Amino acid sequence: MKHRIVVLGAGYAGAFAAGNLARRLSPADTEITVVNAVPDFVERMRLHQLAIGQDLAFRKLADVFAGTGVRLRLARVTGVDPERRTVAVTGEDGDGELAYDTLLYALGSSVARHGVPGVAEYAFDVTGRSSALRLRERLAGLGEGGTVLVVGEGLTGIETATEFAESRPDLSVALAARGELGAWLSPRARRHLRHAFDRLGITVHEHTGIEAVEPARAIAADGTSIPADVTVWSAGFAVHPIAAASGLEVAETGQIVVDRTMRSVSHPDVYAAGDCAYAIGENGRPLPMSCASAGFTNMQATAAIIARLTGSEVPTTGLKYHGNHISLGRRDAIFQMVDGDVRSKSWYLGGRTAARLKSGVLKGAGWGIAHPTFGMPKRKRRLATAPDRAGVRVAA
Repeated sequence: MKHRIVVLGAGYAGAFAAGNLARRLSPADTEITVVNAVPDFVERMRLHQLAIGQDLAFRKLADVFAGTGVRLRLARVTGVDPERRTVAVTGEDGDGELAYDTLLYALGSSVARHGVPGVAEYAFDVTGRSSALRLRERLAGLGEGGTVLVVGEGLTGIETATEFAESRPDLSVALAARGELGAWLSPRARRHLRHAFDRLGITVHEHTGIEAVEPARAIAADGTSIPADVTVWSAGFAVHPIAAASGLEVAETGQIVVDRTMRSVSHPDVYAAGDCAYAIGENGRPLPMSCASAGFTNMQATAAIIARLTGSEVPTTGLKYHGNHISLGRRDAIFQMVDGDVRSKSWYLGGRTAARLKSGVLKGAGWGIAHPTFGMPKRKRRLATAPDRAGVRVAA
């Protein structure tokens, strides 16, 4: 019987990992299935562009995996049973169950509402295509002078606010930050960021925590009312509770606790990659939920799976950040270099050059997903075998 590898999720981590596994492992020994809820690859880093009305081309996953040998199952994951090694799914074909020998859990994350009243009912977000399209429809209905409040001073919040202000100068855009805008940036990069906000006419409410969202306003912790025809919630990410409910060991965040090779510390036939992995970087801190982390963790997970299945020494890939890249609309950006402790270095790149670099990064990521086996070693490796307890030869 072939060794069954099931990959949950076809985002930046899952899609590339599936292609890597297909390129490296012999189809005579392995069967690779990807489970994803939607038929397209969604470029999450571009969803704020989609929300403001820009047209984006979505790649069909069937085309992405064509010719790779990867099987695509369009369904939503509803549960994982790591003891029985099965995944429960539901889709157009109804409910079903997939058995696995090795599971790569890469279901990503969604918006973190933090229990703030009104967020679920009245706020919008850009963490998924459906939510971005819902926001797109709402923004299209706003006339001149409409007010938009972006909550959250992280990368998503900054990129969303600047993209909206540049694309729709007829709107009044504001951003609510719990702390100081760009506090983690170097002094020069922070000045660049503030100049960009001033140039785009974005109002910044610093040291302002939002404690309630209503249909036409947000309420700050000090009771201040901030007008908002549309509130966009970008105050962090949260993972789906499926992992915690399955019995896998998870952190307080709900992320799967993994070792240095992205292997679950509680269930050795389960690996995690992307936002749902609680992985410790080279600086001793948990990796943040980000596209960069998806790249680090999927490369490490696939390398470990391939090595263990083929009886090779498990390599370690780098888990170190080199910088943050922040779009400030289509014609401006900041690339901030960081040290090993993720503290900003004095050097940064800004302006059109940084914007072109960021555009290249996005295009490269999209192209890499569309060609998941490109550049990988062509050798198809056979699986090693080892006797099980009953004396039957099985894949290691």
